[in-house]
Amino acid sequence: MHDRFHRASLITAIKTPYQRDGSIDFAAFDRLAERQAEAGVDGLVITGTTGEGHLMHWDEQLALIAHAARRFGGRMLIIGNTGSNSTAEAVRATGLGFQVGMDVALQINPYYGKTSAAGLEAHFERVLEFGPAIVYNVPGRTGQDLVPDVIDGIARHPNFVGVKECCGPARMEELKRRGIRSWSGNDDDCLAAAADGHALGVISVLSNVAPRMLRRLLDSKVREAPPEHRELTAWLFCQPNPIPVNTALAMMGLVQPAFRLPYVPLSREERERGLAILS
Repeated sequence: MHDRFHRASLITAIKTPYQRDGSIDFAAFDRLAERQAEAGVDGLVITGTTGEGHLMHWDEQLALIAHAARRFGGRMLIIGNTGSNSTAEAVRATGLGFQVGMDVALQINPYYGKTSAAGLEAHFERVLEFGPAIVYNVPGRTGQDLVPDVIDGIARHPNFVGVKECCGPARMEELKRRGIRSWSGNDDDCLAAAADGHALGVISVLSNVAPRMLRRLLDSKVREAPPEHRELTAWLFCQPNPIPVNTALAMMGLVQPAFRLPYVPLSREERERGLAILS
């Protein structure tokens, strides 16, 4: 049923660019997305963590999902982040996201106000009603791990596509053993997981900056990243994401140097180190 989605090995968690006044820069978004399409990227996550959906009103978030679907739907999968810590908000946003044309929803487990295992299953039962969904497990941000036993229950839903998994190679291997597909949520472990067949590929921050390099590495099925990949990846996470990738794209002239608080640019010293790597 979900073969189209499972063929996507490189998905970019795309940055949301801003105008100087803080509004979304749709023209810059189109340039970023076109660059991804030309590099052979299979899909885009719109307004995810890297795209700063958590800093947006729902009308902004849904407007960008609709824009991406209209401009790039059919060329790349459009994955809209419509998850929330409030089930009611996630239900409303997910229904609207599919109405405006997204292909897949990205659904996170309720963060901060953590719930029980039964509550997690009830939450995902509701938000998976509307269409295909990737479940996002990132306990470093949510404070709650979606362990394989919980995923087992969620995965029985016909709209479940797979997991964006941030708990590393051993977890993805365990999910594969259980017949559950996943994408790595970590640029530093994605190549080995994909080459070993434990992950379908990666939902990447790095590919905002170097999509062709990552496309080539995934296609060649190398397990070990070359030094330039490791060095760039380390720099892109020298501060919490998306601070470094926002800074990098501005340094590259691809977006305006406009940040929404609480994010601010990297320090001069960190930028100089990044410039040497990017060069």
